[in-house]
Amino acid sequence: MSLPQYITINGTSYASENLNETAKMQALNVQVVDAELARLQQQVAIAQTARNTYVAALIESVKGKGQADVAETPKKPRAPRKPKAAAAA
Repeated sequence: MSLPQYITINGTSYASENLNETAKMQALNVQVVDAELARLQQQVAIAQTARNTYVAALIESVKGKGQADVAETPKKPRAPRKPKAAAAA
């Protein structure tokens, strides 16, 4: 990773070529950390999107839109049929 021609610190721009070696190393460290923060922010956005999707699916399921997966309440069994009277011969 290389430094840009100018870096800005607290609103003041500095020419990278005029920085001493310690300042250049610190500036590179800041760049590495900034890149990692951007990567982590992207991961958080992905995780938040997934969470929102799961919550939406949960709400649908709870409100009854996903009833196919919910077992029905068993019906009361019928009374047994009465036997038919034997026909008179």
